[in-house]
Amino acid sequence: MFDNQKGLYVAHGPNGPISIIGKMSNRHGLIAGATGTGKTVTLQVLAESFSQAGVPCFMADMKGDLSGVSQTGKMSGFIEKRCAEFGIENPQFGANPVRLYDVYGEQGHPMRTTISSMGPQLLSRLLELNETQSGVLEIVFRIADDRGLLLDDLKDLRAMLDYVSKHAKEYTTSYGNVSAASVGAIQRALLSIESQGGNKFFGKPEFNIYDLLQTNAQGKGILSVLAADKLMLQPKLYSTFLLWLLSELYTTLPEVGDLEYPKLVFFFDEAHMLFNGTSKALVDKIEQVIRLIRSKGVGVYFVTQNPTDIPESILGQCGNKVQHALRAFTPKDQKAVKTAADTFRANPELDTYEAITTLSTGEALVSFLDEKGSPSIVQRAKILFPLSQIGAIDNQQRENLIKSSNIYGKYDKAEDRESAFEVLLAESEKAAKEAEEAKAIEEEEKAAAKEAKGGKKKKSWIGTIFSAVIAAVIGSVGRSVATEVANSVTGKKTKTGGVKGAINKATKTATTTVINKVTRDVLGNLIK
Repeated sequence: MFDNQKGLYVAHGPNGPISIIGKMSNRHGLIAGATGTGKTVTLQVLAESFSQAGVPCFMADMKGDLSGVSQTGKMSGFIEKRCAEFGIENPQFGANPVRLYDVYGEQGHPMRTTISSMGPQLLSRLLELNETQSGVLEIVFRIADDRGLLLDDLKDLRAMLDYVSKHAKEYTTSYGNVSAASVGAIQRALLSIESQGGNKFFGKPEFNIYDLLQTNAQGKGILSVLAADKLMLQPKLYSTFLLWLLSELYTTLPEVGDLEYPKLVFFFDEAHMLFNGTSKALVDKIEQVIRLIRSKGVGVYFVTQNPTDIPESILGQCGNKVQHALRAFTPKDQKAVKTAADTFRANPELDTYEAITTLSTGEALVSFLDEKGSPSIVQRAKILFPLSQIGAIDNQQRENLIKSSNIYGKYDKAEDRESAFEVLLAESEKAAKEAEEAKAIEEEEKAAAKEAKGGKKKKSWIGTIFSAVIAAVIGSVGRSVATEVANSVTGKKTKTGGVKGAINKATKTATTTVINKVTRDVLGNLIK
């Protein structure tokens, strides 16, 4: 419950209500405890208290239970008992303004980002690349940036990888070595992400981070609930997505300093997934984001089973803590309980270690920051009950919430603008066409050169015989006519019967002679 004078009423201890001070609520927090100890209800109480104070929240709904914050709660035997213990009369049950989201677009508004916005570092984590492969991915992003190519979705990145691989020699000097093996490994990792539904996460329109920072007409903060029951089956995709959201908030929001209440509270459920298998470099970046994002007016609350799931450097920044019960059956469990107990400011009247192992469901060890920013002495307390519905909503209620939202339709239809895939495809088709045209021109030039080199065509053997016959006839006829004319002048008789007879005889003789000669030559060549 929200009390403007006392802050956010969260729990009830031996000395009365325990509240989070508004201006200290952006100093981050921790909700820890074993399964079934009441972490989800604690998260719900905190979220609706922030909403009443006008602070929007983002939270992942791992089992569907948190969707109940959208519906009005009702009295139960458990709540009646709590009312008597806390001295509360006639609690004002009510619903909270809620927007439902889903990376897959099935149980809420889609949430997408582009490959470019995700960046090579987070993408390397998502794809589980080694150092060499991550370096190649950095090169691919750099080349795309230098060429002005947009990387929106997975097909853009695949096309870019293929392009860089084919032109690796051109880029080696300027960018570094790009091995075919590394490119192949990245391509296979992309196929794996696509099979997990990652293709629905990458694309346009890209989610606008300011849609998380809104209030309704009554001034209540809108609770953004991410359906994560399916998403959490892909731990890398889930944690990388939430880390991207945090990074976007950090890079997008302006500095605001300390406010009376945060601009946004971000609940990171199953926080251990964020740090499992994460490189030291990325953990350092997460630490930096967590440390500085509070100056942007954002509070981050980690929800996990054990405080040891979170690196000490980050855990130390969580000033507001709610520790539910832990089990200590093994030496490892006992060590974890001791670590959790040591994170609290000691209470002389309370054995913190023993209390952690004996807390009942709905009970917790609580320590919030005081006015000066110092952690208060740890207290054993009972968590307040939520005023909204405890438990999941049905499909009809979910559909009504989605369609009544003022961002309905804003992200529902995916867009495919001209990006790296389309540009590189057009370049490839143009290059193929130009190569085909160049080859055709080359073949034409070769044919022309061959024809010019061969010169005039040789006559056929029939043409040769015909030419020879004509030449021989002309020569023979000429000689015979000349003889006949001379004999006529001198009065000498001839056997041919004059000029006409001489022509006929000469023609016949010359033709026969030439044909005989050519026939001998042809037969001789065939025999050879």
